[in-house]
Amino acid sequence: MIVTVAPAAGGLVSVNGVSGLLRLAFVVVVCAGLAAAINHWGHLGHGRDDLLAALRACLQLFVVGLLIAAVLGSWWLTLGFIILMLSVASLTAGKRLNPKGPKQKGRNQKIPSPKNKWWFAAAPVALAAVPVAGGLMLSGLIPHQTIAVVPIVGILIGGAMTATTLAGKRALDALRTRHGEYEAALSIGLLPRDSALLIARDDASLALVPGLDQTRTVGLVTLPGAFVGMLLGGASPLQAAAVQLVVLVALLLVQAIAVLVTVELVARGFFSSGR
Repeated sequence: MIVTVAPAAGGLVSVNGVSGLLRLAFVVVVCAGLAAAINHWGHLGHGRDDLLAALRACLQLFVVGLLIAAVLGSWWLTLGFIILMLSVASLTAGKRLNPKGPKQKGRNQKIPSPKNKWWFAAAPVALAAVPVAGGLMLSGLIPHQTIAVVPIVGILIGGAMTATTLAGKRALDALRTRHGEYEAALSIGLLPRDSALLIARDDASLALVPGLDQTRTVGLVTLPGAFVGMLLGGASPLQAAAVQLVVLVALLLVQAIAVLVTVELVARGFFSSGR
């Protein structure tokens, strides 16, 4: 006998009717506005980013909501949507690792390397997410249906993007702040790549901590989205737990690959380090 759970009316958030939409708009404006205000008052530097991120989320989710039914109806459109997700994730991570800074004047002006391009971030994102997603599909755990493939692949791409950004930022910061140690490593005969790895590897590995903590505390601190979504979609608690477990362990693998590739790219000078 298959036990199903009836979806909760309205899902997790009630947006039925005009009043529901107005409440949604009010909550979005208040939360984004307060986040921006706290950033401003606390001199955290991301007040404008909070507002722009909230606005982009509204527009993008609205468009995706209109298009997703058509996308999921075709494997070719689904493949195109996955490529779009990979491209946006690579662009986002790459821009974080190659920010535009003020031009410096004088003899010590840093001339950007011709290799210093955002699209190198596509390597850790794609090399991490695509093989793992392919392995899950070959295992038979993920049904060969677009409605199952898209959300899980999206989660894996998002995890790879986050790990790439965090690992890259931590590695680049380590090379800037510990530049003397980098020079000392060079002075004893280590190659530039080996010297950079010696300095940056430990700091970059901190990007793995959020994923580890999420996996360790799943079910005790939070109920992740895949688990709740499966329950609301009518799956049994055992099925929902199985899906969430697969997603979490797959994310551990994705993030490990992304961090490894990112550190290697940083050590080889493919991203700005200021060294």
